[in-house]
Amino acid sequence: MEKIPTRLLTSLIAGLMTVNVSVMADTSRPKLVVGIVVDQLRTDYLEYLKSMFGKTGFRRLMDNGVYFSDVDFKAETSDPASSTALIYTGNYPPASGIASANIFSPSDHLVRPALEDKSVIGISTRESLSPASLLLSTISDEVAIDGDGFTSVYAISADAQQAIIMAGHAGSGAFWINDTDGKWSSTAYYKEYPEFLTRRNRLQSLADRMDTMQWRPTRKIEEYPGIPAQKRYYPFRYTFPRADKESLSRFKGSALSNIEVTDVALDAIRSLSLGKRGDAIDMLSIGYTATPYKYVKDGDSRVELEDTYLRLDGQIGRLLENIDKEIGLGNTLIFLTSTGYYDDGVQVDPKFRLPSGDVSLKRIESLLNSYLSAKYGNGDYVAGISGNQVYLDGRKMESAGANSSTLLNDARDFLLKMSGISRVRTLTDILSDNTPAGIRRANSIDTKTAGDLFIEFTPGWNVVDDLHFPVKKTPVRQGMINSPLIIMGENITPRKIDTPVDATAIAPTITSTLHIRSPNGSGTRPLTIR
Repeated sequence: MEKIPTRLLTSLIAGLMTVNVSVMADTSRPKLVVGIVVDQLRTDYLEYLKSMFGKTGFRRLMDNGVYFSDVDFKAETSDPASSTALIYTGNYPPASGIASANIFSPSDHLVRPALEDKSVIGISTRESLSPASLLLSTISDEVAIDGDGFTSVYAISADAQQAIIMAGHAGSGAFWINDTDGKWSSTAYYKEYPEFLTRRNRLQSLADRMDTMQWRPTRKIEEYPGIPAQKRYYPFRYTFPRADKESLSRFKGSALSNIEVTDVALDAIRSLSLGKRGDAIDMLSIGYTATPYKYVKDGDSRVELEDTYLRLDGQIGRLLENIDKEIGLGNTLIFLTSTGYYDDGVQVDPKFRLPSGDVSLKRIESLLNSYLSAKYGNGDYVAGISGNQVYLDGRKMESAGANSSTLLNDARDFLLKMSGISRVRTLTDILSDNTPAGIRRANSIDTKTAGDLFIEFTPGWNVVDDLHFPVKKTPVRQGMINSPLIIMGENITPRKIDTPVDATAIAPTITSTLHIRSPNGSGTRPLTIR
């Protein structure tokens, strides 16, 4: 047998190795997916402040990604939990099971977190939470399933339930700031609680640092656009003293919380070696806030809101620069979106004489019980009230021998006579209404946890929840905003699209781009982004 020359043999081996590498390496799939959900992010503010942003944050995403300026969530009521579930599952509360952050429990007549799960214990928290109540798979789940044990999937947010929803059922870990002592916490449902968080809680505890923090304007007050003269005389200044029982809530609602979230996200990227597992796709989801600050003294949070956007631009810039350094933006798929609603309800100074008043939930419960007792026999017919939903006691209604439809209609008609209430609907009313507004209302509820009556309070009035402690007063205000979606990655052609798109398309669009299956409840076609 003729001997092959050594030089030729070496060339053949090198060629085979090159072929093997080219077959194994899949450049069409990123090494890291980063999902960013910003609570109440508005398209108009991104456009309005774009000239003030740096080049590495929002502008980098807007200029180098597919920028959808109008994402329609098609739901009447939202919060971070329900909106994040919609984004990550691609479906509405009737299917996902997450209609709001808190739900009423008929068994003990208490309002509980939607993700409460007493079968698991918390880590660095007394909260018992898990994704068990989330009924559909998520983007994160599908990434984890695709990796089959070789993928890491994490989520970080100041809000517990948002973090868990983003991590999904198959995630590696979800981390949040707890409301008791400010520690970074998790749930034993997940298999991982990294050492860097234990170290951060011990050496850099948020509760120990908040005393020294101040939130002031990052720029001269006259540089903020569109601000009335009276707001320019006294620049805002907020502190977070440990003695204040609301200090953590104030901090988590401020622009400074985004800095804390970014710090932990960067620690996670470095410590957990995200995006460095060969062909496996890792995922990191991050929850930020761009909410109007609820603790302003005069009810006008415009300066604080602009400052929040400018500061958040800097944090996103930090995040992108570190991702580029550690993994490479060319190896990363990034999507950024909003929770799709806007809550700027604050009490207006009485001197402006706007029509207003207080609606007491305790009074609603008492008067409705009295009315139904007089008509159908003595008893407590109202099991509880949560938000705008009234829950009636089915057993009491049955024992009274009342026709449920008749009783519900009587209760609805009675409530309509009360000041501060503009409309009341039964669950049947909502589900049988096929108008666009009716569909939005139906998209907002989960019939398995929904109340029997749905109250629409009069805008301008204040809903006083005096059934629970501490008493909470919530101003009623209606308004629609445009919400953005930006997707940036390799081979995605940058452009802006102003045509409205459905929020349920976000999940299948991301999974389609990754060439993996969509979440199991997703029924919307992916958007065209290449």
